Amino acid sequence: MNKIRNAKYQIGQVVRHRLYPFRGVVFDIDPVFDNTDEWYEAIPAEIRPHKDQPFYHLFAENDETEYIAYVSEQNLLPDTSGEPVRHPQVAEVFIKDGRGGYRPRAASLH
Repeated sequence: MNKIRNAKYQIGQVVRHRLYPFRGVVFDIDPVFDNTDEWYEAIPAEIRPHKDQPFYHLFAENDETEYIAYVSEQNLLPDTSGEPVRHPQVAEVFIKDGRGGYRPRAASLH
């Protein structure tokens, strides 16, 4: 039985990809790979990550656009730029925490 690792990054943390020029805010974490086989097989074999590590859902951005990314822990690094993330959903889900990251907005009590 594989031991599930604790996630290195937290919800609201700003991270960047190790290899590709994009960054984003973590909005969900899977303890192990939980996407489609088609998605996984589309990654070139020489850089395909192991499935038995945390995978992060990001509100991501690059120089051209904003999107949702799904990234393995091994391919992420902390983003210490302090720059805000411009993805439009960040403001819907988070508020700036004053320390370079974000914290979830309180759920409205209706």
